[in-house]
Amino acid sequence: MIKFLHAADLHLDSTFAALDPRQAALRRQEQRRLVTELCRLCRENECDLLLLSGDLFDGRRVYLDTLDTLRDELSECGAQVFIAPGNHDPIGPTSPYLTQAWPENVHIFTNAGIEAIVLREPACVVYGAAFTSPSMPPLLRGFRVPEENIDYVNFMVLHGDAAQADSPYNPITKEEIAQSGLTYLALGHTHLRGAPETAGGTVYAWPGCPMGRGFDETGVKGVYLGTADGGSVELRFVPLSVRRYEILCVEAGEDPYAAILEAIPENCAEDIYRIILTGESEGVDIPALEAALGDRFYALQLRDETVPPLELWTRCGDETLEGLSLQTLRQALDRSENPRQRRLIELAARRIAEVCEGREASAL
Repeated sequence: MIKFLHAADLHLDSTFAALDPRQAALRRQEQRRLVTELCRLCRENECDLLLLSGDLFDGRRVYLDTLDTLRDELSECGAQVFIAPGNHDPIGPTSPYLTQAWPENVHIFTNAGIEAIVLREPACVVYGAAFTSPSMPPLLRGFRVPEENIDYVNFMVLHGDAAQADSPYNPITKEEIAQSGLTYLALGHTHLRGAPETAGGTVYAWPGCPMGRGFDETGVKGVYLGTADGGSVELRFVPLSVRRYEILCVEAGEDPYAAILEAIPENCAEDIYRIILTGESEGVDIPALEAALGDRFYALQLRDETVPPLELWTRCGDETLEGLSLQTLRQALDRSENPRQRRLIELAARRIAEVCEGREASAL
């Protein structure tokens, strides 16, 4: 049985432009600690292989601090490491993949053509290819495991896009995967984790990015730990202890501060939140709220998407469809002593007023 860890899209040395310079620098340090955590997972789970499927770096500029961390940690991870450069970190004359010395247990695929590395311990073949420019044509098309390797466990590490047939980022189809004859295809590029799938006899997956870098990458992030035994592959998603981005919609009500305190979870002090205030409000003092709430989060964005309160009965009795409808509802409200019925009548009146004002009708 072969044990492996599959990660992708670390985007080390990202700019984190939305944060202030101090926080951005701290986040890059956290990315380096993420490498340490990945390698710790490798050791603790006695992984044979560490598969890194592209965009290890966010761009061509890489800090020496990052390279030092990578070299030190990868050399001690206890696994054979395979890296397939992606569209953010393609192979080029100045690429650190070519200009830097790497530990003996690290293999970097440097060609656009698929290369095969045969291992004796563990007994398997690892295939891979590199982006040699920010865009690449289909790399998997026409590939099939050679006849002499069919009795091995066959892995491939590749950066590619299955969402668009005309993608400039190595488009991959299920048909190509099914015809490949691979045991496991370790993919990168898609930052949203995908559940493992099977095409033909090949299991494939995108683990997503292991650390969110913006509000388009919210929620829990992590990696896949896997085992391959013959042609059977088992994958387990492992969340990582990294700072998270979260988006929370809160109805402002009469007291936006109290509404936010009630809505936020207890353990959010280390995370980055965007809180969107919705519903009706006479006005929200965003600077005052930011000052009052800022120390509850690593970073906080507040957005005011509230609307002025509706005056439900202003047009009641007007010689219009809205006015006559509201008049009927108001008469029913005055006659009713049932709280639930009165609430339903008010909701109906609100719907009429919203529609007539051109607003989107609120949910019941």
